[in-house]
Amino acid sequence: MAAAVPLPHRVHVLGRKEDLDTVRLRGKVALVLDVLFATSTIVAAVAHGAIAVIPAPDEAAARAEGARHAPGSFVLAGELYAETLPGFAPPTPLALLEHGVAARTVIYSTTNGTIALNGAAGAEDVYAAALLNGRAVVEHVLATHRDRTILIVCAGSMGNFNLEDFYGAGYLVDLIAERLGERTDFSDAARAARALYRSGEPFATLRDCRVGRMMAARGLEREIEYAAQRSTLAVVPRLDGARRIVAL
Repeated sequence: MAAAVPLPHRVHVLGRKEDLDTVRLRGKVALVLDVLFATSTIVAAVAHGAIAVIPAPDEAAARAEGARHAPGSFVLAGELYAETLPGFAPPTPLALLEHGVAARTVIYSTTNGTIALNGAAGAEDVYAAALLNGRAVVEHVLATHRDRTILIVCAGSMGNFNLEDFYGAGYLVDLIAERLGERTDFSDAARAARALYRSGEPFATLRDCRVGRMMAARGLEREIEYAAQRSTLAVVPRLDGARRIVAL
């Protein structure tokens, strides 16, 4: 009997950005998720004409980055502990698009998502993923990185596990399984994320999780509904060598 041909990918999920400290990133492909709302906002911004998104680790770094750009060429956007930073544009997808991002660079700082993106920068390639662009990112990664381990990184919230990010990770795992089959080398965490994804519809799941309830209480249910859309944007945002996220 002929030996089975090894499958090209291993797929693992990290439940929090803090877990990046436990894995070797070199040679891996990282898909970073902060569904409510950092990566959903980044995906929306580059899909609607932003030149790039620069993920800043905090407000001071964002302001310092802004000082290096010509007036009118950029947008400062972001939040800390779910509060929009003073003088910054809103951090959520629809509000930022209404503010205007076309043909400008977005300098973006958030409590968790932009930190996760910077933390994953040691990987071979880093992509901003969301429900919004799940299929586009998965198809690109499977076509481009055929022999790489795929590490799906959930941002979480200040060291805590967030259900909406794990749900988004499960959607990506489900898409990978759809393309590669059930014999793909999924870790137990990847299988658990997929089971969560299959347990409920996106909007209801996002609205009813802890962060979703908090955002709904602030009148942001329309933003949650937007972020809950699956694969409506065919954009693949990648972190480049200059730590800018640009659409491929």
